[in-house]
Amino acid sequence: MSTPIQSFDVADAPLLVRLRGILPSLTPAEERVAAQVLADARRASDLTITELAQAAKTSETTVLRFCKRLGLKGYPQLRLALAAESAMPREQRMAGSDISASDTIDDIIAKVASVDSSAVEETAQQLDRDSLTAAVDAVAKATRVDVYGIGASATVGADLQQKLHRIGVVSFAWNDPHIALTSATLLSKQDVAIGISHSGSTSETIESLAVARRHGARTIAVTNFPLSPLAKGADIVLTTAARETSLRSGATASRIAALTVVDCLYIAVAQRDLRRARKAVADSRKAVEGHHIA
Repeated sequence: MSTPIQSFDVADAPLLVRLRGILPSLTPAEERVAAQVLADARRASDLTITELAQAAKTSETTVLRFCKRLGLKGYPQLRLALAAESAMPREQRMAGSDISASDTIDDIIAKVASVDSSAVEETAQQLDRDSLTAAVDAVAKATRVDVYGIGASATVGADLQQKLHRIGVVSFAWNDPHIALTSATLLSKQDVAIGISHSGSTSETIESLAVARRHGARTIAVTNFPLSPLAKGADIVLTTAARETSLRSGATASRIAALTVVDCLYIAVAQRDLRRARKAVADSRKAVEGHHIA
């Protein structure tokens, strides 16, 4: 079995990106602290540790533990980081805003655009370069690449499969759990399996990746949460940074963030043999050009 590469370092990403990434792993008390911070980072930066603990109905010890979970030495560092993020331009702060009943159509457009653009920018900023390089190495050398994803993640999987296939990498995308398990069972140490799940907790994707790993395949997880079950069961973890909202406008952002990651993977794989990749794309374009209406 290969050695896992999970080099996610919370210090590499902006504070609120790091916080959203570790949310599922927090205790209930730590979650209450996180809720106060995410609800109004500017206000939280002005609070003393006692005031933040009281607002979250918890203890100062829990707040300090919360700081440590974010990779911070103590509470002063948390306040400084929150103050810095609060000083960002209005457009960036709006990316974390949910839709309200009083929003105008211009507000809705601005918020959706901010969420989507922030998903791309923050994903690119925090994407671990060593993990991406390891994933590129694995895919470039693979005899076969199988991609697993359910629901919205299936769209991302199909996009990756089409791109890899177009440059000559034998690849398949499966969104049916039974067929995915069949596929995973037939993989070997020459192959790569990629599981895509925003939450990292989609049981069908977790199971397919686990079966592929047991049969010797190199496994890659693409998820928003580096401490999720999917990430813990993979050899290589590639993280996104998308924000969810109550009306799930973040669902589009999560796909855009994942598409950013798989596009980086595809381009880097193509770069390994750029001449061959360019020829393959040109040949495939020529094959279908007769189906375009002039």
